Amino acid sequence: MNVDIGITEDNRKKSAEAIRQLLAGTYTLYLKTHGYHWNVEGPHFQQLHIQFMEQYTEMWTAADDLAERIRALGYYAPSSYSEMAKISAIGEETGTPDWKMMVQNLAQGHEQLAKIARDVLRIAEEVGDDATADVIAPRVTLHEKTAWMLRATAS
Repeated sequence: MNVDIGITEDNRKKSAEAIRQLLAGTYTLYLKTHGYHWNVEGPHFQQLHIQFMEQYTEMWTAADDLAERIRALGYYAPSSYSEMAKISAIGEETGTPDWKMMVQNLAQGHEQLAKIARDVLRIAEEVGDDATADVIAPRVTLHEKTAWMLRATAS
């Protein structure tokens, strides 16, 4: 069926491609955070175990919202980890760092996602995609706040 939501096909595609980048990064950071939740050790175990669970749960929900926005624009969301990994600016975890490195890695990941989300927001505003802007603006705030909290934890 034809998608006629008041945004040209070229502009819908531009928004969808930008969201795909954020979705892939979000999904990759979700996996990393969930792995850290399982494997964290050390003097801050309880605090970090809970903090990581809150973070990965939030990103799981966000990934669904991002994928559904891509679908609303008339495009397909990436649906496998290999596809996500090709698109993601966030690198996957290949080991089990200590608790402090986990916190630093996650802070950097959230900073990266804040930058990507800000880029998606600019594209959405440029093409008149208000619904995408509404989905993305809170992502910028959330990732900046989460990065700050993680940096404060590692200090």
